[in-house]
Amino acid sequence: MREEFPIITAHPELAYLDSAATSQKPRAVLDAVHAYLTTANANAGRGTYPWANRTTELVERTRRRVKEFLGDPDPRRSDVHFTGGTTEGLRAIARDWLTTHLTDGDEILVPFADHRANLDPWLEAQRLLADRGVRVQVRALPYQAESGDYDHRTFDRVVGPRTRFVAATHVHHVYGGDMNVHRIREAVGPDVPICLDAAQSIGHLPVRVDESALDVDFVVFSGHKALALPGSGAVWARNARGPAFRPGGWQGTPNTVGIASLEAALDWLDAVGTDRIAHWTAALTSRLTDGLRHLTSYEILGCQSSLAAGSLVPAAQRRHGIVTFRHGDIPSDDLGFVLFSHGFMVRADSLCQAGADEKKDGSVRVSLHVYNTVDEIDRLLAALTSLG
Repeated sequence: MREEFPIITAHPELAYLDSAATSQKPRAVLDAVHAYLTTANANAGRGTYPWANRTTELVERTRRRVKEFLGDPDPRRSDVHFTGGTTEGLRAIARDWLTTHLTDGDEILVPFADHRANLDPWLEAQRLLADRGVRVQVRALPYQAESGDYDHRTFDRVVGPRTRFVAATHVHHVYGGDMNVHRIREAVGPDVPICLDAAQSIGHLPVRVDESALDVDFVVFSGHKALALPGSGAVWARNARGPAFRPGGWQGTPNTVGIASLEAALDWLDAVGTDRIAHWTAALTSRLTDGLRHLTSYEILGCQSSLAAGSLVPAAQRRHGIVTFRHGDIPSDDLGFVLFSHGFMVRADSLCQAGADEKKDGSVRVSLHVYNTVDEIDRLLAALTSLG
């Protein structure tokens, strides 16, 4: 699969280890973008000539494609709305759906230690409602300090009769763990809507929205993290609990070339198999954590039970292609520069984690995809070892 990514094969001296920030694009996506721009580029829903008709069909076809990719059990009821990415999608749900769904005294549960994109929109919705005289209480989802997972053991302390909405994350962007959203559904019952930030799971592992897998009401993701172009993304809405989701305001021209790239990316991912991608990146992740745990100068963030390769500890929280760590003496931004001098491109800062202090909580994140290799992991471990 590595050979299908032109930017990767053009720079064999570099190891791209920042796919949680944005993924690289396979040739099939680049070809689809070129084909669209050179054969059918037009506006959607605003013309009757062939190029416009083909673009309109592209948009509708990709809506259906997103539903198929998610295993939508009732596609006639659900909707897909294209956005510029996860942040824009979450804000649209907060402003255009949640604020119309809540009444005075209601409560919502949101994550206070995940990506800021999955916290700020819900706090903004609370402020907007307060301006209208509607008081809504925002409660924090509880966390397990040892793993970074949501603490399902204490859900009963925050879930109450006025709980009306939950925002959660599928795979944590710092710790890399599956956040076990099925436990939230068990805690809140069958009637409370759940919104899932799937920015770090779509394109990296199978994501299915049938009730036996992810019984959630919204799935929001960014195309650029799933092999498509920047500025693309989608909100999938089940429309089964509460009013149907309709973005507010005039929608304007969609990002048609981004939508074309998203369709091609989903086709490529299905052809390769997200289960195979997940298996590969989990193996690389395990190799990295197994090597890092022997380097005493480094602190690995997240679940400590999952560090050993092949760990069978029942409590271990599996990491999905993300390993974040700190050096005891070298600041994270300096470590990022040093690693690039060795040919490694990593993320090095506070990682946009809600509540993090960039000066105090900086860390280095290695995030993997299908184009990464065992050799890259081994070379990275050698470089980290040389730093002491």
